Amino acid sequence: MPIIISSKTDYTGTLNIPSLNTETTVIEVTGQTDDYIVEGYIDLSQLQSGDTLIVNEYIAVDGVNYKQFISTQYTAPVSMPVIRFHAKTILKNMKYKVTVNQTSGTPKVIPYGFIVEVMGQA
Repeated sequence: MPIIISSKTDYTGTLNIPSLNTETTVIEVTGQTDDYIVEGYIDLSQLQSGDTLIVNEYIAVDGVNYKQFISTQYTAPVSMPVIRFHAKTILKNMKYKVTVNQTSGTPKVIPYGFIVEVMGQA
């Protein structure tokens, strides 16, 4: 039985970091009708010398409790400012989330773009 993409949702925008040392959600995906694929990008080019940003990626394998999947700290200047979140296939009852936490400097605006593709059967 062939697998198809039954729906696609784009999550694009800019995140205004409200204050330092505040973990802020960029994207959170929950309650999908079928298994799904999520991938995307964050642009850190607004960071200036002295700015530090932590990027966290979480998955709730049990569908309830988020567990940290990846955590990476970036200190400006960042020579390659676009972060790529590679495609992940996630079961429909699982949740996915990406957050940022700026820990030094002046709070910045972070552009982002993600795509969520929900699978189905032909």
